[in-house]
Amino acid sequence: MLTGGKTGLRARHEDDIPVLRTELYNDVVNAARASGVPWRPLSPDAKDSPLSVDAEEKEDRLSFSVVELEGNTLIGIASVWGIDTHNRSAHLGLALLPAARGKGYGTDVVATLCHYGFVVRSLHRLQVDTLADNTAMLRSAERNGFVREGVLRSSAWVLGEFVDEVLLGLLVEDWKRGPRL
Repeated sequence: MLTGGKTGLRARHEDDIPVLRTELYNDVVNAARASGVPWRPLSPDAKDSPLSVDAEEKEDRLSFSVVELEGNTLIGIASVWGIDTHNRSAHLGLALLPAARGKGYGTDVVATLCHYGFVVRSLHRLQVDTLADNTAMLRSAERNGFVREGVLRSSAWVLGEFVDEVLLGLLVEDWKRGPRL
């Protein structure tokens, strides 16, 4: 398990799936805002669930379950996706269960994902793509040294309307010397 100050990132377990499906995926509004694809209902035994335990991770995507270190309680999911081994870059993402939001876990998860990307994977650049009104993710990324690099105007179709996305980037040399909270 990769550990931060408050949280840990570990492999997804089968018994994580019912909790994640109920508290993250079946929350249609948050699921639609967190994903680039339309929400659709899934049966409890669906094998193609975006939360499923995948024994064969794809080379360009890694999924983690996020746990609170004190008590080892499941509090969300995180991912490193779009991994480009030639250009040594990737994107970060996370989603926290409703009860875990607003407690500083997001900032800690982003810090742990940065450690994974820069130290374990030897990446050069990490990127966060998030909806412009996702203040929690913007704050978590910026507290870890990410810089706003641009806005993609009306680029995300979310629940019946187009929404702006913000792109944030962090280079390994800035991460190494920058203050991380």
